[in-house]
Amino acid sequence: MSTENTDKEILENENEIVNQLDENQPDVAPMGVDSAEELTIEQKLEEELTNEKDKFLRLFAEFENYKRRTSKERIELFKTANQEVLQAILPVLDDFDRAIVEISKSEDQLLLKGVELIHEKLKSTLISKGLEEVEVRAGDAFNADYAEAITQIPAPNDKLKGKIVDVLEKGYKLGDKIIRFPKVVIGQ
Repeated sequence: MSTENTDKEILENENEIVNQLDENQPDVAPMGVDSAEELTIEQKLEEELTNEKDKFLRLFAEFENYKRRTSKERIELFKTANQEVLQAILPVLDDFDRAIVEISKSEDQLLLKGVELIHEKLKSTLISKGLEEVEVRAGDAFNADYAEAITQIPAPNDKLKGKIVDVLEKGYKLGDKIIRFPKVVIGQ
């Protein structure tokens, strides 16, 4: 039994020593910071993290808007890339229209047929590139968004007051954009 007592005494002595060591050690927060300071540091870090996330989201949104805008501009550029060339060809198309009117007055049907074929081929080529004629006719209501009034004349009848009396030059659009407004005479 004496060995049992000595083992118990040894265990009790060890427990007393451990308890004394624990009592002698001061309570120390991690990294030498007390709990109140630790909370403010955590709050500051959370705030900084929130600010950085916000900056990131704003930058990401700005970049997405930039991509969308440049993509839209690129598509618009492709749609109207040949606008200058088509505008340069429009007087030739007008000359063909006038030539057909004058040639039809003569009796040379072969010449008329040849000019009409060339005119249709030119017209179909331009249409395939996206050119469309702006539809305005005599008797239509005048709309300044779709036609350019060259002059006003007294209306031949009351029905034509404020309306298109004559179309002097055809208008054309490329896609949704009018590249040449039709030139019209309106009744007064």
